Amino acid sequence: MYVGRDMTELSMMPKAKWKNSELAFFHHALQQIAPYLNAEGQTIHREIIEEIEARGGFEKMEATYTQGTAQPYD
Repeated sequence: MYVGRDMTELSMMPKAKWKNSELAFFHHALQQIAPYLNAEGQTIHREIIEEIEARGGFEKMEATYTQGTAQPYD
């Protein structure tokens, strides 16, 4: 479950000041509804992807018996 700032608050600050968990959560959420996004939503999603890439992506995690490979949001 995501516990953090909502999109209203985050939209008022540059993506460079977002936490990795916020980028990961909203990237995943927007990715799930990508076919239904309008032009503004697609722009926000693209900016999130560009910020993730600018930070060098998320570190690769290998799955273990107790941990999956998903980027944690909390």
